[in-house]
Amino acid sequence: MDAVPRFQDGTDTPRAYLERCLEVIAAREPVVRAWVTLNEAGAREAADAATARYKAGRVLSTIDGMPIGIKDILQTKDMPTEQGTPLFKGVQTKTDSASVLALRQAGAVILGKTVTTELGMSHSGATTNPFNPDHTPGGSSSGSAAVIGAGMVPAALGTQVVGSIIRPAGFCANTAIKPSFGAIIHRGERLAFSQSHIGVHAGDLTDMWRVLYEMGVRSGGDPGQPGLYGEAALRPAAKPSRLIVMESEGWAMTDAATAGAFEQILGQLRDAGVTILRRGDNPLIENFEHAIGESLAICRDVCGYELRWTLENLVERFTTGLSNSMMSRLDLAHSMTIEDYRLVLMQREAARRAFEAIGYLADGLISLFSIGPAPLMENKAKDSGVTHTTGLPAYNAATSVLGSAAITLPLLSVSGMPVGVQVIG
Repeated sequence: MDAVPRFQDGTDTPRAYLERCLEVIAAREPVVRAWVTLNEAGAREAADAATARYKAGRVLSTIDGMPIGIKDILQTKDMPTEQGTPLFKGVQTKTDSASVLALRQAGAVILGKTVTTELGMSHSGATTNPFNPDHTPGGSSSGSAAVIGAGMVPAALGTQVVGSIIRPAGFCANTAIKPSFGAIIHRGERLAFSQSHIGVHAGDLTDMWRVLYEMGVRSGGDPGQPGLYGEAALRPAAKPSRLIVMESEGWAMTDAATAGAFEQILGQLRDAGVTILRRGDNPLIENFEHAIGESLAICRDVCGYELRWTLENLVERFTTGLSNSMMSRLDLAHSMTIEDYRLVLMQREAARRAFEAIGYLADGLISLFSIGPAPLMENKAKDSGVTHTTGLPAYNAATSVLGSAAITLPLLSVSGMPVGVQVIG
């Protein structure tokens, strides 16, 4: 947040910064529709408290006074957590999730709840892409990605089980991170999937890391996990010596313009002296690509089985209100046996072992974030034959299966829309 030095020298204040954010929201929200709830009174109170701390020299953290949006899957004590479904309209838990509590303890200004797809799955909400309202912002962290792309706030929280941070972030020109599995505790999040990650959408790397770091040192990781590693300040930029291109199952589906733009990035890296390795260059990389080649199906089956008890309880409690797509997930869950689930877990573990085996070959992996720029919104897509209206997570499923850290950077533009590039480690 570029305002921090001005907060420190008194030429700006967290309250004044918040008011500028609210002005942007007032101007852009009628079209972008990224917020479910705004707690302006609570945010102003928190911003005033941060202003007083800066004046007194008692700053709590590097994000003290930063306005932040919270995906409406994560519990907040002062706002409803509706989870993108009318079934939970107005439901307020009166408790904070671990990540939100950590942000408050760091002095962040929790401004509101951002739109999510239904229960954080694929049935989309009303949010539009801030770069073209005819296009999807992606999902399921639709609102969190859109508020960053629209310049409404400097950071927002997202969650990912398959592709729900990286994909919308790439569609909306965010810098965003899905940390390694278990790095940030996800207690107080609606579903405890074995691939659940909490991450950060931001306008730049510095804000992204500051928010993640301040959460990590206060909330810790998932039970039994060591949590987030790293220092408070980003390390100086350093050129990698070798990078592996992760094709996954997405490469064969990628449109020509997006593939061409990505190849240009790879060419620029080669020109800078970075060795680029691909699946044909080493049998271990080929084995890795084979192991992640069914990541979409692995995610579908793992999530389907793990979602069963939640959906069964909802169907028993509410006779209507779930979308057809959500009911189809319940049908999938009912079709699976415990033996099926064990088999898909074995597939996932094999992919993780193959990933570990290539670790010594390069400094990291590089990949696209999506098979193309943001698809048309659902009402537009019906006329054009587009089926995946929040975007197909073909490149994201692999990193969720692996539990690896992934960052998307807004490096490309295709057909006038943002296209992100993933860096994976």
